[in-house]
Amino acid sequence: MGNYVNNNLIRDEKVEYETTYHWITFLALKSFLTLFIAPALQRWSDEFVITNKRVVIKTGLFSRKTFEMNLSKIESVNVDQTVWGRLLGFGSITIIGTGGTRESFDTIQKPLEFRKRFQELCA
Repeated sequence: MGNYVNNNLIRDEKVEYETTYHWITFLALKSFLTLFIAPALQRWSDEFVITNKRVVIKTGLFSRKTFEMNLSKIESVNVDQTVWGRLLGFGSITIIGTGGTRESFDTIQKPLEFRKRFQELCA
């Protein structure tokens, strides 16, 4: 589990599921131009976590962007996968909160498992 989530768990909160970027990010042009350093840092530093109380997503190493939403405030988690994404096990997730809040995250490893775990906690 990542450092950010460990340091920001609230009382009686525990991690239920955690994922990261898929290895396919190493095949992008950005990875070749940075000698594979950029995707390695991104995969090491970014955190995608579902706890028993909320969804916590932290991106960025030097500048940080966080998305934290209580499970009760999330209307749905949508998954988008291309043909290659279905074959290789990656895709995009879009979290839609009450009031129209919408956040998307690309190239996530096992996005269907992420959605399934969310749905199991909200059932």
